[in-house]
Amino acid sequence: MNIGLLSENIRLAFSSLRSQPLRAVLTLLIIAFGITALVGILTATSAIEATISGQFSQLGATTYTIQNRSTEVRIGRGGRRTTFFPEISYAEATQFKERFSQPDLTVSLSYNATSVAEVGHRGRKTNPNVSVMAIDEDYIFSNGYTLLSGRNITERERQLGSSVCILGSEVVEKLFPDGAAVGKTVELRQTIFQVIGVLEERGSSFGFSGDRSVMIPLRAASAIYPSPSPRTHAINVRAKSAAIMDASIPEAQGVMRVVRKLRPTEETNFTVVRSDNLSESLISQLSYVSIAATGIGLITLLGAAVALMNIMLVSVTERTREIGTRKALGASPSTIRVQFLTEAIVLGLSGGLIGVMLGIAIGNVVSFQIGNAFIMPWAWVLLGLSLCFITALISGFYPAARASKLDPVEALRYE
Repeated sequence: MNIGLLSENIRLAFSSLRSQPLRAVLTLLIIAFGITALVGILTATSAIEATISGQFSQLGATTYTIQNRSTEVRIGRGGRRTTFFPEISYAEATQFKERFSQPDLTVSLSYNATSVAEVGHRGRKTNPNVSVMAIDEDYIFSNGYTLLSGRNITERERQLGSSVCILGSEVVEKLFPDGAAVGKTVELRQTIFQVIGVLEERGSSFGFSGDRSVMIPLRAASAIYPSPSPRTHAINVRAKSAAIMDASIPEAQGVMRVVRKLRPTEETNFTVVRSDNLSESLISQLSYVSIAATGIGLITLLGAAVALMNIMLVSVTERTREIGTRKALGASPSTIRVQFLTEAIVLGLSGGLIGVMLGIAIGNVVSFQIGNAFIMPWAWVLLGLSLCFITALISGFYPAARASKLDPVEALRYE
């Protein structure tokens, strides 16, 4: 087909659609809604995947955690329940760190003392939503934090339970508007702590924000936040390379079994969670959302296909005399068929373009809400437009074939 004939068919297609505005708009909206659901949800899941990858990359790809519970990522009611094992005590965690100390590995101990703390300084107070992390001197490095100013907790301060703390950026912003927090004091549960460091802004990660936290030595935390039951500690290990990490995990499991006094025949009562495995697990669960979005889009497009075929059949019926006239003037069946197919494709792609734009807008609203940049999902855009093209081609084929087979004499007689 030459360019002139194609442009003429497109012009005729738009002219025909303008002559049937209500039916054309309704069909266009059905197609647009299907593509909006498809592209919007898939764009949003792409943004969520990028956020997950970014948040776990902050820990680094060479980090793993030993904890007393399994990590099962579940969406909906599927998956297994989280399994809890006996707590990892301070004595066990300390013993593990002493036995597993190696030049290429950094081992840290920590636990979350509370997530509803209120921190004060000279009449100013934070909201009661600050997390207090009990940490040792290696926690900052092994968890990927960076000090903006000040210094880290020392081993001696950890052993003595000194009243020193490191503040997240949100806490500093609330209590010290001028940003000068190092060397000053804050009040935490009626105890005065000296600020020795401030963390760089990092953002939140699955409900926990290092920016809205106070980090204090382990013994200091146990003193001001006593617990009737033993605290469980998380052991975080960071290796210098992925190869070192892979080689160290079996050794870490062996050392921890010895620390936990497990016999060879007993099952392991702790878990080792790699940061990259956890992010992959979360991302893999999002595939169900993508499948659901695709299903919604396809079902809506099925309805759009029926509506599109209907409008094209009505168009053929209403333009029977026009078809007869064109055939009498020498138009071939293939020319008539191409004209009606072009009309169906123009309608389908117009709806698809509207749906793509709405989908990108909705998906990026989600992206901005979770702190991500603008995402242009080219793959999903091409998928959506391809589905629209195929839908229009299939829906328009029968009406176009019917129009091309009309007898010109009978068509001219049609009233």
